[in-house]
Amino acid sequence: MPATIAWVSDGEQAQPRRRRNRRRSRRRAGPPEIRTQNGKVDGKATGSAKSGRSRSGKRGPERLRTVHETSAGGLVIAGIDGPREDQVAALIGRVDRRGRMLWSLPKGHIELGETAEQTAIREVAEETGIRGSVLAALGSIDYWFVTDGRRVHKTVHHYLMRCSGGELSDEDLEVAEVAWVPIRDLASRLAYADERRLAEVADELIDKLQTDGPAALPPLPPTSPRRRPQTHSRAHHRRRDDNLPGAKNGRGPGP
Repeated sequence: MPATIAWVSDGEQAQPRRRRNRRRSRRRAGPPEIRTQNGKVDGKATGSAKSGRSRSGKRGPERLRTVHETSAGGLVIAGIDGPREDQVAALIGRVDRRGRMLWSLPKGHIELGETAEQTAIREVAEETGIRGSVLAALGSIDYWFVTDGRRVHKTVHHYLMRCSGGELSDEDLEVAEVAWVPIRDLASRLAYADERRLAEVADELIDKLQTDGPAALPPLPPTSPRRRPQTHSRAHHRRRDDNLPGAKNGRGPGP
């Protein structure tokens, strides 16, 4: 059956095209369409979402909170009144992430109600098993690091100490190894330059002690018990593992 063709005039053909153009222009002038999670189109979008994205994109990184921590420790010497070649110091070793054994002075946070000297005595005993008494101040070290979303400024006070007893032990969970190290070997054994400089100060003080007696040592700087608890940064130290390179049984030669 032949198709039926309807003839229209030129005017009638132009009119629908104008209506279609007007509908398209109205759609273009309307608000932008936003497709929701279920696939439907929501025509009620406003400029707030766009402006919110632009505002959030301009935000910079959050500023880290700065905290201050204070610790104390000591260089405890066995045989400090005897011949220099027989003097040894108790050091602690910790294994870093590369599996290296790093040797340093025992130290720890000053707790509520403690002075720096009391903390040094306690930390030396806890980390090495050695009891000691404070003779003189060696100096302080301060440094910065970032941990747990905080920027930490840490100050550590160090003291020269006389060994008064105890037995070398590595029972502290944060210590991989402890050892008696000859005084002459401290410069090559200590891992950190600041602590090597403290060992040089200790060497000079020991000379004064043996030459002129305890009165020749500089007086201890005044300290007061800590009145407020401080925030301790979590130390990510690894416990000693016999399979780690350089790990031993934690026992060095006796004093």
